Amino acid sequence: MSPQPGRPRRSTPGKPYRRPKKDPVRILAFEALRAVDERDAYANLVLPPLLRKAREESTEARPFDARDAALATELVYGTLRRQGTYDAIIAECVDRPLREVDPPVLDVLSLGAHQLLGTRIPAHAAVSASVELARVVLGDGRAKFVNAVLRKIAADDLAGWLEKVAPPYDEDPEEHLAIVHSHPRWIVSALWDALGGGSAGIEDLLEADNERPEVTLVARPGRSTAEELMVAVGEDSALPGRWSPYAVRLTEGGEPGALDAVREGRAGVQDEGSQLVALALANAPLEGPDERWLDGCAGPGGKAALLGALAARRGAALLAAEKQPHRAGLVERALAGNPGPYQVIAADGTRPPWRPGSFDRALVDVPCTGLGALRRRPEARWRRRPEDLAGFAPLQRELLRQALASVRVGGVVGYATCSPHLAETRAVVEDVLKGRGGPAAEAEWIDARPLMPGVPALGDGPDVQLWPHLHGTDAMYLALLRRTA
Repeated sequence: MSPQPGRPRRSTPGKPYRRPKKDPVRILAFEALRAVDERDAYANLVLPPLLRKAREESTEARPFDARDAALATELVYGTLRRQGTYDAIIAECVDRPLREVDPPVLDVLSLGAHQLLGTRIPAHAAVSASVELARVVLGDGRAKFVNAVLRKIAADDLAGWLEKVAPPYDEDPEEHLAIVHSHPRWIVSALWDALGGGSAGIEDLLEADNERPEVTLVARPGRSTAEELMVAVGEDSALPGRWSPYAVRLTEGGEPGALDAVREGRAGVQDEGSQLVALALANAPLEGPDERWLDGCAGPGGKAALLGALAARRGAALLAAEKQPHRAGLVERALAGNPGPYQVIAADGTRPPWRPGSFDRALVDVPCTGLGALRRRPEARWRRRPEDLAGFAPLQRELLRQALASVRVGGVVGYATCSPHLAETRAVVEDVLKGRGGPAAEAEWIDARPLMPGVPALGDGPDVQLWPHLHGTDAMYLALLRRTA
């Protein structure tokens, strides 16, 4: 029977009751994982406010410092990235199917498994801290279950466990890679197809998806420079971009929002792959006027801000359209202070309010599964399903059709997506050009590779697929098309 409210808990005879120790780092990591599971939240959105709250509530006796924040971040992202691997290992150590384990218990077990198998935390400390966390958030009864399972996991290292839970590569290569590299099997298959089949590159790509990505800044042309950002960050903490002349890579993380240039909108946080897409569209050869540019899927505003700055240097105007009003507000904030003319509107790119042929250049970075950004949003790999592709397909095709109709004859359209899945990349472009599912578009391919100078391994063209393991970027796709009639 549970003790009455306000009365002390009875202890086991001979063992005085000890209150569990509250570890703010692990409690924070647990809360983040619960938000991801219960509310379909994204860790990169949930974690910052939790870290701020922990700092604000800390005391001089127990401050929540930078090392605590780093550990909490590693526990959350590491657990999410390796969820598939840890699930397979935990399944070997429990006496029931994982679906019958309460999700909060599974979160504590996963956090413990990551400490045991994915960090340098000593095994006894990892088990002890996880059991204490379980006592705080689950209660003593389930803490005993957590203790028993984690002691089984601690009996071997990660390599040993993978020998037990992953089938041999020769027998089932996709399932082997799925468990070893913690990706759903269907995503392993899709990425393999996108790479062209064969064994080359697939393990490197899956490993890159599990690495913590660098934070990359973009200096918005005419408002700041990469050199200025390097000085502001500190040359010991930053490197120039690999490919974009406007990129700066932060080597030690840090708080980009604390930089004056970022606060003032003269610079922003933007993956180098996204920068390359915007630069390629801006530099695509064009005959005739070059006065009106369109970003037809502009939210949350990173590419629009870079395009707006590039357009301003040529005296061109940018129209940034975003269907969702709250995301259009983000675009407005990203473009605030742009030196050239621009306009932000809430509009559906599949039913555009502007006249056909109104623009010289247009970009549509279409909604997609986001399989190209699994480094940044590791939880997305566990949420996406193969059937999601069919849901995006009609929208992607119609956005491209309308973008081609929106530019004048001779105008250029960039079709971009943060996914390497063939069903979201070349298949979309070919369907639109060949008239599958709608009228054939009067357009021709432009070779995008020369518009990314210095970037290696861009394939046979004319489109471009960037890769985390080859380019250090998100897996952005770009096809450039010129309207011919």
